[in-house]
Amino acid sequence: MTDLPFLVLLHRYFFFLWLFEDVNRGTRFQRAAAWRHNQAQARWLPTYMRRWVATGLLLYGLGAVIELALVMPVMSALFYTPGVLSVPVTVVLGVAWFGLRRLPAPV
Repeated sequence: MTDLPFLVLLHRYFFFLWLFEDVNRGTRFQRAAAWRHNQAQARWLPTYMRRWVATGLLLYGLGAVIELALVMPVMSALFYTPGVLSVPVTVVLGVAWFGLRRLPAPV
């Protein structure tokens, strides 16, 4: 097994789409197999949610420290912005996880 470059590992650490297969391509049997595969891979989505929540809280905390302690509001925006953007990513992960766990397979 070859080692992956650091940027690829970093991308896979935060983004989850590489785990899933497209359920809109192939024959009916291939789509059903892709759906089952995606349902099995959904077990990793809570891990990604924890990563995004922890990173968002860390960035938001750094923004607060920079704004309040160092009195640098413009610099703090560099940390607040990605910290706040972690919220919609976490919501998307939660919806995907819930959908893959609860919804019936597409026809």
